[in-house]
Amino acid sequence: MVVCYKDRFLVLSACFSSLCLSKASSFFFIKSGLVCMMLENRSMSGRILLLLLSVNVISFIVNAVPETCPADLGEKCGEDGEWGGEFFPGIPKIKYEGPSSKNPLAYKWYDAEEVILGKKMKDWLRFSVAFWHTFRGTGADPFGAPTKYWPWEDGTNSIAMAKRRMRANFEFLNKLGVDRWCFHDRDIAPDGKTLQETNSNLDEVVALAKELQGDKIRPLWGTAQLFLHPRYMHGAATSSELGVYAFAAAQVKKAMEVTHYLGGENYVFWGGREGYQTLLNTDMERELDHLARFLEAAVAYKKKIGFNGTLLIEPKPQEPTKHQYDWDAATTLNFLRKYGLLGEFKLNIECNHATLSGHSCHHDLETARINGLLGNIDANTGDPQVGWDTDQFMTDIGEATMVMLSVIKNGGLAPGGFNFDAKLRRESTDVEDLFIAHISGMDTLARGLRNAAKLIEDGSLAELVRKRYSSFDTELGGQIEGGKADFEMLEKKVMEWGEPKVASAKQELAEMIFQSAL
Repeated sequence: MVVCYKDRFLVLSACFSSLCLSKASSFFFIKSGLVCMMLENRSMSGRILLLLLSVNVISFIVNAVPETCPADLGEKCGEDGEWGGEFFPGIPKIKYEGPSSKNPLAYKWYDAEEVILGKKMKDWLRFSVAFWHTFRGTGADPFGAPTKYWPWEDGTNSIAMAKRRMRANFEFLNKLGVDRWCFHDRDIAPDGKTLQETNSNLDEVVALAKELQGDKIRPLWGTAQLFLHPRYMHGAATSSELGVYAFAAAQVKKAMEVTHYLGGENYVFWGGREGYQTLLNTDMERELDHLARFLEAAVAYKKKIGFNGTLLIEPKPQEPTKHQYDWDAATTLNFLRKYGLLGEFKLNIECNHATLSGHSCHHDLETARINGLLGNIDANTGDPQVGWDTDQFMTDIGEATMVMLSVIKNGGLAPGGFNFDAKLRRESTDVEDLFIAHISGMDTLARGLRNAAKLIEDGSLAELVRKRYSSFDTELGGQIEGGKADFEMLEKKVMEWGEPKVASAKQELAEMIFQSAL
């Protein structure tokens, strides 16, 4: 008999040739060791007593740890230990029920097929699930051990476990009604002892993902995890070690290949360790040059393999480094401009990263948008009382409305979208919490879309802004904006007009109009 447990694998073998045997043996094999119980019995009563004792011991052990494989307790775990039944039993396919619904497992504001400003909600929002937070997040933090033990986990990082997680991922996507997902290479498949073995592991898991995707689901984006392994402690593309730079290039090469193979629409570069802890031991100019050469090589390889997806850079000011080179949208824009990469990359703006850099999410979105670089949004938020990257699901309707104003002005995000780079709180440990969190995040952005559309259709806020700058809607204003007004011309006008009149900015009215849409 084979039984699967969350925290350990236990094989129980009770061997009795018959009740009439002169000797009986019971063997209990546990992960931590082997315990053999050998009892020699010469009487029928002894043999019966041994049988009853064995059954009771087995029953005690089986009941002592909650059964977790399979999730459907009415089925048996296969001989190969593969999962049977659903990963999320009791969770239905999530449907739209409208704002009056009290059902936590239903959408109140997100109606995928509803048309807003000429486009379906699902096409404005293009939601994606982050594999790492959803299926690799444990709730651990610098002060505490993991708190999440999902039923399908067996405590290993094996290929078999990676495949099981991948199956859980696609069941989750299907029940949530989302057809995009995002991943780091090392989230979905384990490291091997060599790069060749690691790539083989990745190929095996990716082949399963390709099968499970079908024709409908695909990655919004893929990326390489260039921050967890000790080799990247000095950075990847900005490492002081040439061998690490080369290893990072090989890892990105493979990650781009599998993203392309899976039909990914974008590829992201997040340089969590592309920065420094102190300038005393850092050649910043050389590191920035190396980073540019690395990105140039990525562009060349993208074109070589025929990958038509967008390359995205995700700005972040710090954490884990003291200073990260792509601090915010403006800093990254300047880097791309300096190295002639503006036409090759767009930005993946993460809201929590924007606030860590001292901006609002809306600010970084607008900075990216007006420069033609808004490519994707990692939808999350931070806690204003906490100074680090908390990766919470966005639930602030006002923030979501401002985000969607930028998205609408941008004409949408395609081929980008909204990836939920957000995780459950450490104290949220039920499987259904994964669904509730995503439903809440999706409803928040859907409500933001509805509110933004309301503001645009009403036109009052846009008219307020137009009136504020109306003095430039004149002949002289046109000359200034066209670069045809020099200082001498403007000085003559001042001599003619005298002291200018300065109108009210009407900030309170703007805030009133905005709040009325919420």
